[in-house]
Amino acid sequence: MRVHRDLEYSQPPGFRPISLDLRRPDHDGAPVVVYFHGGGFRAGTRKVFTPGIADAASFDRIVEAGFAVASCDYRLSGEARFPAQIDDADAAIDWVRDHADDYGLDASKVIVWGVSAGATIGALAALRRRDVCGVVDWFGPAELFALAAHDSGDPPERTREALWLGAGADTVPDAARAASPALQVHAAAPPFHIAHGTADAHVPIAQSELLAGALADAGVDVEYTAVAGGAHFWRGVSDTAPLFDAALGFCRRVAGQ
Repeated sequence: MRVHRDLEYSQPPGFRPISLDLRRPDHDGAPVVVYFHGGGFRAGTRKVFTPGIADAASFDRIVEAGFAVASCDYRLSGEARFPAQIDDADAAIDWVRDHADDYGLDASKVIVWGVSAGATIGALAALRRRDVCGVVDWFGPAELFALAAHDSGDPPERTREALWLGAGADTVPDAARAASPALQVHAAAPPFHIAHGTADAHVPIAQSELLAGALADAGVDVEYTAVAGGAHFWRGVSDTAPLFDAALGFCRRVAGQ
């Protein structure tokens, strides 16, 4: 495995440079997973796949399966509001495609993978492009109006989605609708693999049910798994290997591997 760290992929005017880390197999021609971390839109880092899951069981496992992984930072909600993060995700995917020859990647086979807020960001980017061959969405917020009705314990103006949008979903309905993957689904969307824990108190499993239902209604290829007893970031799941196996099986299928 080869690792290239701190690759600057974007410099939005007035903001810090934004970077990614690229892990790739020793051979050329690998399909690419573009990965977006979680953290409620306001925290997190590209350096950690998911809290509690080591690199060897996540990033390295994906590379061992034959994929390159571009793990991307993006502007957090304290730096910029929606849709800046989707613009960053677009820029990351564009960078991977533009630099594929430099790093021996297959630019025709790009899969977006995100967890929690990163799943929302990745899904929205994929839904507005035509060059992503699949999306892995792990427990991502998908419908912000319904999420706003969930008691997060924060004051309405301090919830993760309000800080991201700049106000509560009901106050800025156009932005909330545009920031909700379940409300942006269309028939030309790429295939989705969705997994969500039944015990997730942070992002209710109903969020993924709404997204999976919208995709199915639109005739989009969607795999949906409810993980019994799983909490957010797969806490409560004693062995995450089967979850990675299922997601990687999906990645192989949509990449034609």
